Amino acid sequence: MQATSIAAAGLMSAQSRFEASARRTAAAPFDNLEQEVVERIESESAFKANVAVAKTADEMMGTLLDILV
Repeated sequence: MQATSIAAAGLMSAQSRFEASARRTAAAPFDNLEQEVVERIESESAFKANVAVAKTADEMMGTLLDILV
């Protein structure tokens, strides 16, 4: 299902953005700290949204299989 692969790609992207922000903060703790906090909050929100997409796609697939069986 395409929604699942899109959600997986979104999860990986959000994780990558979060990790990059954490690395930048570790390298220079007080450079753009507020921007990095915002980046991490956005990454967390994107991760949660993609988890919701994956769950919904799974539920839809389950419902479809229930109908067909």
